[in-house]
Amino acid sequence: MIHINPVIRERYSTVIFSSKQIEEEKLTSLFEAARWAPSAFNGQPWHFIVGIKNKDERYQKLFDCLVEANQYWAKYAPVLVLSVARKNSTVTGKANRLSQYETGMAVGNLLAQATSLGLYVHQMGGYSQIKAREYFDLGDEFEPMALMAIGYKGDISIFPDDLKERELKKRVRKSIDEILL
Repeated sequence: MIHINPVIRERYSTVIFSSKQIEEEKLTSLFEAARWAPSAFNGQPWHFIVGIKNKDERYQKLFDCLVEANQYWAKYAPVLVLSVARKNSTVTGKANRLSQYETGMAVGNLLAQATSLGLYVHQMGGYSQIKAREYFDLGDEFEPMALMAIGYKGDISIFPDDLKERELKKRVRKSIDEILL
């Protein structure tokens, strides 16, 4: 097996979250890591809407954006985050065709930092962008990207069988030959 950084190999999207709150310093470090992602002209088009369970109304709004299938398991996560890409460059004032790509790189940094701290992040596309735009007054300037559940891994024994099965399913990745054109 080819050696890669263990943080990359160990990262996966759990559906078994603990209700344990994330320490403020650890949570802040996720966004500090995101902040250091590369971007064209150093425009840094990424933004994040953070909701902490039982601490602010943003959590419930983010939760309400999720489709029912994601609400089923995401309700256990103590933190929900919506990544958002600014469509136009704050440097050039022109449309930034790379804003979503760059936001994805910032999220990649966030994922690596989370994994290094023993946290898990599950990214979701199954949510209402319409509700997200309305609840957070995003307008046309921003593009809602992934909605993420973040937290510590929970005790699998207390979860329903369908989530246990999903959690224990083997991770599969395409071979290098399949991804190289």
